[in-house]
Amino acid sequence: MIDALLLDCEQTEGGLNILMKRPDLGSRLDVVNLYGLERTDLSGYRGLLIGLHADQRYLAGRRAQIEAYLARGGTVVFCGHVSYPILPELHPYRPIQNYRVEDLDVSRVCEHPVWAGVDTKDLTWRRGVAGFYGRGFNPPPQGATIIHGLGPDRHPVDFECRPAAGGRLLVHAGADLWGYLEADSSAARIGPQLLDWLRAGIQGGRP
Repeated sequence: MIDALLLDCEQTEGGLNILMKRPDLGSRLDVVNLYGLERTDLSGYRGLLIGLHADQRYLAGRRAQIEAYLARGGTVVFCGHVSYPILPELHPYRPIQNYRVEDLDVSRVCEHPVWAGVDTKDLTWRRGVAGFYGRGFNPPPQGATIIHGLGPDRHPVDFECRPAAGGRLLVHAGADLWGYLEADSSAARIGPQLLDWLRAGIQGGRP
C-alpha cells in the first residue's frame, strides 16, 4: 500500500516539486490531478493529501467518495481555509481579527507524531516573519484533539479527529504542511513525519 495520494492543482506545483525532488519521499506517494479524483481508486492509499489551493467546491461534490475512503480506515489531511465543507467535521475558516504579533504565536497543546521534535518557534517564525503558519482557524468538531493553538486564546490551528464516516482527519488552517520540507529549521521534519504517521495507521499514530 502507498503512503499517500496528493491531489495536485496548478497553483500547488511548487509544493509538489518539493516533495518529488526527494526520492526517499517521492517514492512513497502518488500524484493525481485534483479533477481526476472521481476516476481514482483510493483503496491503495493510506492517506489523501488536500492542499491549500484545492477546489473545495469540487471536493464537496466528491463527499461520498471521500467518506467511503474514510470508512475503509483511510486518513484525510486537509491544509487550508475551509470555504466549502467537504466533510461534516469541517467548518468555515475564522480569521483572527485585528491580530497582533503575539496573536500569531504557536503553542503546542498536545504532542503529535507529525510534529515530534519540531520547535514551535520554528512554526511561529519563518524568514523572520510571524504568521506564515496560521492567522486563523477552522473550528474543530466536538471531541477533536487540538494539537496547536495560536496566541493567548489558543485558536485551534491544528487538530485531529475521528470522522463519523471512520478513519482519521488531520486539519491545518494554513499552507501545505509538506511545504516546510526545505525549511532551514526543525519544521523540515514535518513532511517526512507526516508520511511516517500515515504509514503507522490509526493504532500507531494516536496523539
